[in-house]
Amino acid sequence: MTTVVNDTGVGPLLRGWRERRRLSQLELALRAGSSARHISFVETGRSRPSEEMVLRLAEHLEVPVRERNALLLSAGYAPRYTESPLDAPRLEALREGVERLLRGYEPYPALVVDGSYTVVAANRGVHLLLDGLPEHLLAPPLNAMRIALHPEGLASRIRNLREWRAHLLSQMERQIGLVRSESLRALYEEVAAYPPPPGAEDGPEGAEAEPYPYFALPMRIEHDGRVLSFVSSISTFNTPMDVTVAELAIETLIPADPETAAYLRSLAEAEEASSSG
Repeated sequence: MTTVVNDTGVGPLLRGWRERRRLSQLELALRAGSSARHISFVETGRSRPSEEMVLRLAEHLEVPVRERNALLLSAGYAPRYTESPLDAPRLEALREGVERLLRGYEPYPALVVDGSYTVVAANRGVHLLLDGLPEHLLAPPLNAMRIALHPEGLASRIRNLREWRAHLLSQMERQIGLVRSESLRALYEEVAAYPPPPGAEDGPEGAEAEPYPYFALPMRIEHDGRVLSFVSSISTFNTPMDVTVAELAIETLIPADPETAAYLRSLAEAEEASSSG
C-alpha cells in the first residue's frame, strides 16, 4: 500500500478523520489540549498546525501510522515514520521474535499477515489446515482472506461458514473504515463476491439455531474426518514507529474444546516420534 496525499492540505484530511471518529471540534480540542476555535482554523486552512499539533491530533484521532505520514506531508512536514521492507536488517530482531513465537505456539495454528491480509509467516499448524488445497490458492503471495473464503479453499471445509464468513467480512469492513486502502477495498469486493461452496447453505450448521457452547464464535473446520473448533485471537505491536510493523497482525487459533487440543497434540507427538525414530 502507498501513502496517499491530498493536495487540498492537512485541514480537510483532519476534518475527515474527526468526522470518521464522530467527534465534535470541541471534543477533539479537549482531548488534544487545544481549543475548538483553533481546530476550526486548522480544518478550514486559516491556521497551519505545527508538526507537534499534527501528531497530537493524529494520536487522539487514532489515525493509523501510514496515514500520519500523509497528514504530515499535507501539512508541509517530512514523514515521521519509516516504511522498511520486512527483510530489512533493522527488523531482524522482530523477524526472529515472531518466528520464535510462531514455533512456540505449535502444534496450534498461528500466522502473521500484513495490512492486506498477505501471509508473511505461518507455523506448521497452519500448513496442517491448508493441506490439500489447490495450488492456485497456495501460490505466493498467500492471502488469508482468499484462502478462507474461496469456494475451493477452506470455505469448503468450514462447517459454520455462514457465520464465519459474516465475521471475516465484518472485520474487513471495520478495517476499511480505519484506513484508506484501495487494495484492501478491492480485496473485500473480491472475497465478498465469492459464491458459497456447493451445499454450504444447506449444511447442518447453517440452519442450527442453538448457541455454541464456546466462549467466542468458533471456526469449525473439517480435517481428516474430524471437526476441529478454533477461536481466533489477533495481536498487533504496541506504539509502532515503522509503517510495516504497524500493519502486521499476529493471529493465533486457540482450540475451542479439549478434543481439538488433544488431537493437535497427538499429531505433534506422532510427528516427533516419527522423526526421532
